[in-house]
Amino acid sequence: MDETLANIRHERSKKDFPALKLEDNEYVEFAFSRAKICYLLIWIAVGGAALLISLLFLIVFLTQPEVSDMSRNFLSFLVITIVAAAIIGGLIATKVFSCNKLYITNRRAIQYVMISPVVTSKNIIDLSSIEDASFHQNSIIQKLFKIGTLRLSTVGDETTYTLKYTEVIGGDELNSITKLIRSNKNSKKSEEDN
Repeated sequence: MDETLANIRHERSKKDFPALKLEDNEYVEFAFSRAKICYLLIWIAVGGAALLISLLFLIVFLTQPEVSDMSRNFLSFLVITIVAAAIIGGLIATKVFSCNKLYITNRRAIQYVMISPVVTSKNIIDLSSIEDASFHQNSIIQKLFKIGTLRLSTVGDETTYTLKYTEVIGGDELNSITKLIRSNKNSKKSEEDN
């Protein structure tokens, strides 16, 4: 690639992805995140739980007219607390879900993983160490919602970097990733031979 174009892409990537701490002449080729449909599914589940709890609350009040005011107040408080907990759970799930990302630069793969608000990791690997790149859809639901799993497998200790629930990756993108990996392996081999 032309040196001027590489510098422009490097500067643009530094501006667009400041948290990546890119090396000199390194730029982002691909940025993968979780599919947007999954956020909708999280909030459908939260809304469904809130609706179900509210309906159960109404059924108890309508079928049990002899419930005391103190019991009604306690049940009201209980329902509000459970619905609030469901909403807070939805907010946490959305945050955790949105923080899982995989970036592929012209030199490295950088993965941010968040399992919970307190459990996070950042994994970085040179593209020359990657043996295989693949994309899988394992169910009808994944095909229906156009989501799947991107996997990068390494040589040697067989570490696998995965990003689940990402949007469908086309053959062109996967071929481009494979070419980047091959190009980095060839560059590393040329450096070792010299």
